[in-house]
Amino acid sequence: GLGGAVSALGVAAEVFPCHIASLPVAVNVQCHAARRRSASWEAGRWTLSEAPAPSAGAPAPVFSGAKRVRLPLDAGTARGLRAGDRLLLTGPLYTGRDQTHRRLVELLDRGEPLPVDLRGQLLYYVGPSPAPPGAVVGSAGPTTSYRMDAYTPRLLEAAGIRATMGKGRRSPEVREAHRRHGAVYLATLGGAGAELARRIRACEVAAFPELGPEALFRMEVEDFPAVVIDDTAGGDYYDAVAGRPR
Repeated sequence: GLGGAVSALGVAAEVFPCHIASLPVAVNVQCHAARRRSASWEAGRWTLSEAPAPSAGAPAPVFSGAKRVRLPLDAGTARGLRAGDRLLLTGPLYTGRDQTHRRLVELLDRGEPLPVDLRGQLLYYVGPSPAPPGAVVGSAGPTTSYRMDAYTPRLLEAAGIRATMGKGRRSPEVREAHRRHGAVYLATLGGAGAELARRIRACEVAAFPELGPEALFRMEVEDFPAVVIDDTAGGDYYDAVAGRPR
């Protein structure tokens, strides 16, 4: 998520402090590309194995009866959505994480055109992992949305984005910006990147290919699950669930 050019998938430590629970070894599966692998310690060495791709299934039961919505959203559809609505999205969307947001705002600051027309589009906060053999894309779960809060009001106003999607709360300023510009904020399923990847029918780089997984991608999705968190009337689903006043 830091926009670096190189990631280390293996490190050998010769001297290290013991874990606080006196366990000499800890294993951390890195966030991006290695989720399809399992590791086992046998006969003094690590053995890595590739997990089989799960078969496609129906949308999660929680989305039974969800509204089917076509992308890109038109203004009337966006205004008709309410916090708490469960959606199944079908159509094109664009992706962007920290580095793509920074690049887009820098272009706007310089008065230069954006590489793609984002008017009316949905921007999904994701950095997809590399596609395994025979797949369109690898794991494609949402990243935490608040990291994009510093850029979002500008993009809603200047780029005309009609929806954003990630996971977690937005700041009051970003919630107000969505309301003011007739846009909605959606959340999708955190920790379900492999399941979400099966809802993606096409994926191609649209801009900033040098950023790797943080590039701006164009995806085609089908029955992609999402929940409306912040609507155009100022409603917030997290507040409603917690019983807090708006």
